[in-house]
Amino acid sequence: MEITENQSYSESSRGCCTVNDLDISSTKINQLRCCKLSSINWLDDFPHSPHPNEPQIAEVRFKNGRKDFFTYPAEMALKEGEIVAVEAAPGHDIGIVSLVGEVVEYQLKRKREDQKKRDMKQIFRHARVADVEKWLEVIKMEDTTMFRSRRIAASLKLEMKINDVEYQGDKTKAVFYYTANDRVDFRELIRHLADSFKVRIEMKQIGVRQEAAKLGGIGPCGRELCCASFMSSFKSVSTNSARAQQLSLNPQKLAGQCGKLKCCLNYEVDSYVDALRDFPDQSIPLQTKKGKAFHAKSDVFGKMMWYSYAGDSNNMMALTTEKVREIMKMNRQGKFPVDLESYAEKKEVKELTDNEQMIENSNYI
Repeated sequence: MEITENQSYSESSRGCCTVNDLDISSTKINQLRCCKLSSINWLDDFPHSPHPNEPQIAEVRFKNGRKDFFTYPAEMALKEGEIVAVEAAPGHDIGIVSLVGEVVEYQLKRKREDQKKRDMKQIFRHARVADVEKWLEVIKMEDTTMFRSRRIAASLKLEMKINDVEYQGDKTKAVFYYTANDRVDFRELIRHLADSFKVRIEMKQIGVRQEAAKLGGIGPCGRELCCASFMSSFKSVSTNSARAQQLSLNPQKLAGQCGKLKCCLNYEVDSYVDALRDFPDQSIPLQTKKGKAFHAKSDVFGKMMWYSYAGDSNNMMALTTEKVREIMKMNRQGKFPVDLESYAEKKEVKELTDNEQMIENSNYI
């Protein structure tokens, strides 16, 4: 079924794009380019002949980064992008098929879902015209419902923020997503919401990363936030990722708009960790006849290590990892090179400001 009315509401909240083509059998019903939950069926070109007596499994996506797996009879012949009515508790919900065919089995394994142990709900039918009309109607209500619910929560003086609202496709239930620093007693709020909107209310707390994904924004890189554009799962980020990439541990620079460490710190950390395995121990100083030299910084992929003499941290010299190992080997044998200058590939002199010069001079007084 192709959406032709109120298209903007569907695109903005459910991320589906339609294709107006006369030969619709040769295209996807709803193109999934607009949704971060889109899945690529890399087995689409391979023939798949399901057994007529075995129920099939489809991946169906909804709003707010929510996906689930449903069973359906093989004779239903679902296509990716079709709008379907699925089993919900209570009633039914409306979703968009994101994956069908053999690739769903691999998706189940990737998400560690056991289809035999898991009691899967089922897809009832292709969405009827009346289903889609009601679905589009409740989609239009979600923003106004969210703003009204915020005013109700503020009037009850609750320390919480309602970030989003998702109506069930049959308009019998609404899920309110909220963030709060402490535990919130929202029993009175649920009574007010149920009286105001005449639906079953479900409150679901989310974290600050999920909140940033819903609100969206522009990151310091100038692009849309990763969590709002393509990320659907979040991994823990630690300061070890910043240390491995030789980044300054400045909380203001490492924190994202959610207040947590940026998710992009994990993107390249594996490459840095692999490259640093070939580096000698940075905590070991290099001993020369001119004095001890301590590690200052590293060029990981250039395989260069910068050292400076004790008491002269502004003058740094870059040595290759091979030269550093050579000097360390000499030190273990009780031998000391004359200086590091003869081994250095590059030199760097840091110019001090007036305040830094005053601090540097005061350290020697």
